[in-house]
Amino acid sequence: MGYLFLILAILGEVGATLALKVASKGVRWMYAVVIGGYIVAFALLSLALENGIPLGVAYGVWAALGVAATALLSKILFEEPLTKVMVAGIGLILIGIVIIEVGAGH
Repeated sequence: MGYLFLILAILGEVGATLALKVASKGVRWMYAVVIGGYIVAFALLSLALENGIPLGVAYGVWAALGVAATALLSKILFEEPLTKVMVAGIGLILIGIVIIEVGAGH
């Protein structure tokens, strides 16, 4: 159950961050989505911790997948750059997540 909460926390954080981009372009009501998304993300992260995921693993996976998903979705939604170097960085993030999981003994 902890990993379900963690995945939902990541989705909330990514959604809030994408909404922040939209809000920064003048759609002021999107700030409510930003605030709500971050509140939901942190609440779900807390539930992931309560359900046994170690803090280092939860935060590492949450932050890393959030960065990777935001970079990919920014390319699709906002036509922001996604260079070969950035794609390589996303690959390294994914490798890092696997290493964290293996190191945590899961």
